[in-house]
Amino acid sequence: MARPTIHTCCYDCVPCPEGEMSNITDSDNCIECQSDEWPNEKRDRCLPKVMEFISYQNDTIASAFSCVSVFGCLVTGFIFGIFIFYRDTPIVKANNRNLSYLLLVSIILSFLSVFLFLGRPNDVTCRLRETSFGIFFSVAVSSLLAKTVMVCVAFKSTKPGSPWRKGLSVKLPYTIVSLCSSFQALICIIWLSISPPFQDLDTDSYPGKIIIQCNEGSDIWFYSMLGYLGLLAAVSLVLAFMVRTLPDSFNEAKYITFSMLVFCSVWISMIPAYLSTRGKNMVAVEIFAVMASSAGLLGCVFFPKCFIILFRSEMNRKADLLGKRKN
Repeated sequence: MARPTIHTCCYDCVPCPEGEMSNITDSDNCIECQSDEWPNEKRDRCLPKVMEFISYQNDTIASAFSCVSVFGCLVTGFIFGIFIFYRDTPIVKANNRNLSYLLLVSIILSFLSVFLFLGRPNDVTCRLRETSFGIFFSVAVSSLLAKTVMVCVAFKSTKPGSPWRKGLSVKLPYTIVSLCSSFQALICIIWLSISPPFQDLDTDSYPGKIIIQCNEGSDIWFYSMLGYLGLLAAVSLVLAFMVRTLPDSFNEAKYITFSMLVFCSVWISMIPAYLSTRGKNMVAVEIFAVMASSAGLLGCVFFPKCFIILFRSEMNRKADLLGKRKN
């Protein structure tokens, strides 16, 4: 592009502005590149913009996330196998082993949902990734909530003539899990029906790049899903903290308290990091939150039990769980 000089008979040239190019010598004007193109360094032609997403081929972080996710699934499956093999022992039967099975399955699914965040996103994966981890975690947290409620009800019902005996039902924990999870599923169904997530091409955030990302569609329903999940976690944390000092036979509330502390800490710290990043970094933050919270639930709730089952079998007796060890 020509630039006027002091002498009317002469001129010199300056580079074209950002986003424009000119391949004609001594041209007075520059041509703006299309939205999916960007000029080269000489700014004499337009080149396709670089597509940015977490790619299996070009990003080592995708391989790292995949390995951690698979490892988490294998560890969870191994613990699941231990619980099935020792299903008739007191520590597995304590506080509803079926809820423990359900919790382990939901943790496995949470680890597997990481793969929905990897690779080039499309409309299908965008809809699945945002709703899947919300439903899986709501099942996991509601299972812990049901465990905590059963601890409280079981302890209260030990007193003679206690009205809590009426609430001590086999169906109570399954009712809690069904209701809490169904409400989260209803939120996701309404979200997908009204304004579902979709693939979005961000051509403005970074020069020379097109960020292929998922648009939530409706921020209201996205944060409603996260808010309800946070509400479940907060209720579970408060209730577990209140009953953590009950006798040794109900000490699983201590582990639930720790797991909910980890879960809430991860997601509270994730929100500002998620909002302050863009592109691949934003997806990486969300993946890290999913894996860290899944690992927190697995480690805090099941590792102490597995340690007793495998290495301290003498403690895996009903008398020890009831705090009535015989001499």
